[in-house]
Amino acid sequence: PYVIVCNHQASLDLMGMVEIIPNRCVPIAKKELLYMGTVGWACWLSGIIFIDRQKREDAIDVISRTARTMQNENVR
Repeated sequence: PYVIVCNHQASLDLMGMVEIIPNRCVPIAKKELLYMGTVGWACWLSGIIFIDRQKREDAIDVISRTARTMQNENVR
């Protein structure tokens, strides 16, 4: 398993990154994108994991669970 960190500049950049990221990789995005209409729906349907950057403990919990799943199931 590995993690790719991308510093995208706009919300729509995430959609392009989804196309170039290797198969079986799941991007993590800020939760605010979920509420951006069509972009939010597309992100949700593509399996993006959303984190709430305003709630530090919740964000850490989501990332920790994702990391454990990656390790346990040996997925990228």
